[in-house]
Amino acid sequence: MQTYTVSQNRVLGRVFFGLFGTLLAALVGVLVGTQIPTVLIGVLSIVELVMIFVAMFRQRKKAIGFPFVYAFTFISGITLWPIIHSYAVMLGAGLVIQALGVAAGAFLIASIVASRSSMDFSFLGGFLFIGLMALLLMGLVSIFTAFSSAMNLAYSLIGIGVFIGYILFDVNRMAKYGISEQAVPWVVLSLYLDFVNLFLFVLRLMGVLGSSDRR
Repeated sequence: MQTYTVSQNRVLGRVFFGLFGTLLAALVGVLVGTQIPTVLIGVLSIVELVMIFVAMFRQRKKAIGFPFVYAFTFISGITLWPIIHSYAVMLGAGLVIQALGVAAGAFLIASIVASRSSMDFSFLGGFLFIGLMALLLMGLVSIFTAFSSAMNLAYSLIGIGVFIGYILFDVNRMAKYGISEQAVPWVVLSLYLDFVNLFLFVLRLMGVLGSSDRR
């Protein structure tokens, strides 16, 4: 039992060390994105989407490796740059930094709660999937119909709730049931996506609130 605990602690350490590496790769990607033409960033957005599907299907048969994860997060950083830049121009760089701090704090708190709680958060799986589908549907609708401030606020809050829920779900499942060495890169990628999406929805919420204050 003690050997298993030590082994799992080592694996969990690899997960969070890997997550730190993905955030560094994304930061480098953001910096590179400042020098890349918008057209190329659009192409990389498609590449990023394809890589997500590749990772999902590949994971079922053979584990993805860290080179794939870091390549994905680097490209993700590049495609994040236009979003970050537009919010920085519209509402100031300070708001972007605040959103990043809020997302990091929420991620940390949710991770601590999920890893130390005796509660099993597995029951959230179905609700989170429904919430994710609702977000995707609302995102598609927003492409064709402009959201009102109230709808934008609701969309942001639902997104924040869903991805905090996913952090609770993913970290709690790791802590309670453990993970294999082979699954570490996939778990790192999942947590990275949880964090980035949480950051984007927090940023969106601050943008909605900031726009309302300026009226």
